[in-house]
Amino acid sequence: MRLGVLDVGSNTVNLVVAEADSGLPLPVHAWEQRPRLAHRLPADGTIGPDALDRMIVSVREAAAEAHRAGVNRMFAYTTAVVRDAPNRDAVLAQVRKATGVRLGTITGVEDARLTFLAARRWLGWQAGPMLMVDIGGGCLEVAFGRDRLPESAMSLPLGAGRLTREFLDSDPPSPRAVRRLSRYVRERFGEVAARTSWEEPHTSVAASKTFQQLARLTGAPPQRLGPFVPRTVEARALRPWIKRLAVMPSPHRARLKGVSPHRARQILAGAIVAYEVMRRLGISSLRICPWGLREGILLRELESRQPPLADAAWVPWA
Repeated sequence: MRLGVLDVGSNTVNLVVAEADSGLPLPVHAWEQRPRLAHRLPADGTIGPDALDRMIVSVREAAAEAHRAGVNRMFAYTTAVVRDAPNRDAVLAQVRKATGVRLGTITGVEDARLTFLAARRWLGWQAGPMLMVDIGGGCLEVAFGRDRLPESAMSLPLGAGRLTREFLDSDPPSPRAVRRLSRYVRERFGEVAARTSWEEPHTSVAASKTFQQLARLTGAPPQRLGPFVPRTVEARALRPWIKRLAVMPSPHRARLKGVSPHRARQILAGAIVAYEVMRRLGISSLRICPWGLREGILLRELESRQPPLADAAWVPWA
């Protein structure tokens, strides 16, 4: 049996297909398209007609790709860019009507828990008590635990795309805007971290494209060398890059090693969030985990044989 996970995010639409019999979320087929739903989104996050049209085209093509790949059951969901939109219900209804695909929504805490599961399985039990950090387009997820699933998980509206829209309205942004954003992240995350009690982790791990690109930007090996090459993000190396990125327009950032053109504008906000979180938690280094939410969803299904979430379910697709 082939399982598919369709992920509609703020920048990309991803389809991952895995064999259920393998017991591991190793992809046998992957497909990606970049409709950039968050591109030129208004401050309140409303999904406009153009973004909706791009979303419908991508989901329709993803569904056709799933059929070609022989997917028997598929789990389709969207993250914060649609979940937090004021017109979410209307958008999801129109996508279902136009494509036949029912997109569910995953809460930030569910996102954190499933991404933690993926990191735990990637690193193994030798990782010990583990802290996981994930910067998405809309939210920041943090989770901690000693077991398969975390004991505590949180999600905050500190995603790189969201903060770029709300704080960095020029390209490059003004020094005042950058200072304002740094102060906001420091205060917002600090308020939550102060109320959360975690023991010192044995392993601190980062999952997400944002962290992968920050790792490469600060000297980690390139992705072409494969997922098993160790990679880290070092706070000491990241800090000077914030100042450098702040004075660069997006086209210049897109020429830097590791920074993709469609994430160039929001990489500054991502760097600020990463640094402030590491500083507040006293973390000098984060290990990069190539697995994330999609692998966590597959693992949950492969290990439990139960639908992992309430608002989106595995559905027959053959």
